[in-house]
Amino acid sequence: QVQLVESGGGLVQAGGSLRLSCAASGRTFSSYHMGWFRQGPGKEREFVAAINWSGGLAYYRDSVKGRFTISRDNAKNTVYLQMNSLKPEDTGIYYCAAGRNGGLTMPSTFRDWGQGTQVTVSS
Repeated sequence: QVQLVESGGGLVQAGGSLRLSCAASGRTFSSYHMGWFRQGPGKEREFVAAINWSGGLAYYRDSVKGRFTISRDNAKNTVYLQMNSLKPEDTGIYYCAAGRNGGLTMPSTFRDWGQGTQVTVSS
């Protein structure tokens, strides 16, 4: 099991940037695939981005491609989500998640979840 703590959320104007971080506990972080999901007001939780255990593969939802970048530092047990050119529709609670087996875009792959960090983009 991995404990996850997100940080870096906040209020930003449209067009601005934020960098989310997710710190993981445990010595096996490098064996986990990591993902970011979000839940907007009145919406279902949705996939945003994911990266495989080595950092060699990354996936993004179409609406964030070219604006968001997921990365990881296995030496620091941390995964990041750099978000640029933010839009009001990016508003939501962003969750970090860890998993080992399954497709990287599927919520069912990720067994351990953080508490989330709020991102609000004003127009």
